[in-house]
Order: sequence, then C-alpha cells, then structure tokens
Amino acid sequence: MNSENISHWIRAGLWALPVSWLVTGWSTLEPQPDQEKDPDAWALFVSSDSYQFSHLLGSTGGTILALFGVFALGCCLANSRVGGLALAAMVTAAAGTALLLVPAVISTFATPSIGKAYLGGNQEVMLLEFPGSMTAAFLVGLLLALLGNTLLGVAVWRSHVLPRWAGALLAGGAVVFYLLGVVLGQATTGSSLPTQAVGAVLMAVAGGWIAWSGPRNATAAADLTAAGTV
Repeated sequence: MNSENISHWIRAGLWALPVSWLVTGWSTLEPQPDQEKDPDAWALFVSSDSYQFSHLLGSTGGTILALFGVFALGCCLANSRVGGLALAAMVTAAAGTALLLVPAVISTFATPSIGKAYLGGNQEVMLLEFPGSMTAAFLVGLLLALLGNTLLGVAVWRSHVLPRWAGALLAGGAVVFYLLGVVLGQATTGSSLPTQAVGAVLMAVAGGWIAWSGPRNATAAADLTAAGTV
C-alpha cells in the first residue's frame, strides 16, 4: 500500500472520531426509565424499535467508529515528539472501547427481548442476572477508555503538530463523558445523564478540529509508514 492510500485511511479515521461521538451522544439523549421503580415503562421503552435503532447506530456503531478513529489518531501522532505516549494511549483506548462493545451489544439485542418477554406476561424475566464477568468487563472497559482517551488528549496537547486546545477538549470531554456521565449515571439513576451528551459533544468538537487540522500530519505519517520506519 503506497503512502497516498495510507494517508487516505488515516484521514478517514480522523473524521470517524467526531462522527462516532456525535452518534454516541445522540443515543444518550433519552434516558430509559428506572427498571426497578417502573418496570412497565422500562419494558415499553426498551422493546420499542426506536430504542434498538438508537443503540444499534449510536452505542454499537459509534463504538466501532471510535475504534477506527483512535487507531488513526495514534498513527497520526506516531512519529511526533510524543509518539510513545500516543501509541500507548491508542492501545489503552482501543482496548477499553472494544470491551465496551460487550454491554453495547447486549443492550442492543438482549435488552429488547427481555422487555418484550415481560410485556408478554413473563414477569420472572426481570429476575435475570448477567454474570459478574460482564460487569467486570464493563468496569475495566470504562477505566481503560477513560484513561486512554485522556492520554490521547494529553498527547495531542504536547505533540506540537495538532491544535493544543483540541487535545484539552478531548481529555476534558473524556472525563465528562465517562466519569461524570456513565459512572455517575450508573451510580445514581441507573441511566444516562445529560453530562454524557455534553462530554460526547466536547469530544466530537475536538475530533472535528483534529481531523480538519490533521491531513498534513497524516500524510507525513503515511510517508514514514510506507518507507518502513513506523
């Protein structure tokens, strides 16, 4: 693969970042009812076609696009003065994002079936418990995604080849989305909080800024890759 083709893939990946966070933020806008306090409303909500569509496009699709974007950003910074940090952050963020695909897929395909079974008269289905290993994978995924995306923001800030404040937005958005959004939401309401959408927008703005400013750096990275130096 020549340097031009590699450059095109890196550019596409950089643009996947803002798209991934926009669709992810969109999927969090309507919080689901409390499953324990109002199981009927919860079952109606999760069994709707709109719920499955938003999770298929937002949670699952957004996560896949984020993986593409994280790899592209790591490649874009690989030959900068923060190449080591960028690659370590890329691996960490990618590992965490991949682990978060587990609950995303379950929410997209298993949860609607549980809601429909409950509405069909099988109330015992609400007693279904997922194994602890899934919870562990979710928590580890959150930790790695938070750490990896924050470090990617730090790498952008220190790189001197991409806009510094885009790195600050990326790191800050990661903290707002994962810590003040996902973690706080699970600990309080058990659903999404407005902070998730805020964090997603911050990361989308950062990703768009990086993608707009990054083609020259993507080309340089592609040239070095083609030369066998990456």
